Amino acid sequence: MRVSAPVLIAIGAIAVLVAIGVTDQVLPATDARTAELRPWIAARAVGVMAYLLLALEVATGLVLSHPRNTAEWRKTKQVFPWHEMLTVFTFGFLAIHGVLLAVDRFANVGWLGALIPGMSAYRTPAIALGTIAAYTMLFTAITAKWTRLLPSGWWLKVHRVAALTFLMTWLHAVLSGTDGGALLPLYLVTGLPILAGVVHRSWTARSRPQRPAVPAGRPAPTLGRQAPAAVTAEES
Repeated sequence: MRVSAPVLIAIGAIAVLVAIGVTDQVLPATDARTAELRPWIAARAVGVMAYLLLALEVATGLVLSHPRNTAEWRKTKQVFPWHEMLTVFTFGFLAIHGVLLAVDRFANVGWLGALIPGMSAYRTPAIALGTIAAYTMLFTAITAKWTRLLPSGWWLKVHRVAALTFLMTWLHAVLSGTDGGALLPLYLVTGLPILAGVVHRSWTARSRPQRPAVPAGRPAPTLGRQAPAAVTAEES
């Protein structure tokens, strides 16, 4: 992931705006109840945004890793920068979401609940799913950044954990919020295409003809133009 100065400034500005809104610096709450609910509302809004960014991130990842992208689409150069940017912004919104829940007394999640699965007093299983999803997302990001530290051929297998991360995030979003029922159409509209993309990618990979074995001492045939090593690793 490439974190440039403009990206950090943008994420920082979003965090400042959220903090200003939560702390009543611009539009003071008219009553104590509204003031108490503001951090929770902000946490939910930022969480939904993090979910949508993750959905786009996984969608672009499916395009990059799709078997047809290597031979037909060749969209890596166009899509990969967006995939990186979406990853950074997803982490940014996710961090804001977690901090707001941790400091909000009304949410009844706390720092332990936000950081350790099963420690939240509020909807324990749903919050635990979100915490585990955050850690698996961090795991896939780290292993994607330092692929050379992994054994040969492991990177893509490890990165497929992203599909499980999205599933846990989807369940967390539906089950943890009081507005989960109202937002269910949004979750269905975004979740079902991701599921279809995962199934289609898996089906295409399994039905794709295998390359014939190359006799010893004979160079392997190439199909069309050979991609640079960095790009090939992303598309494999």
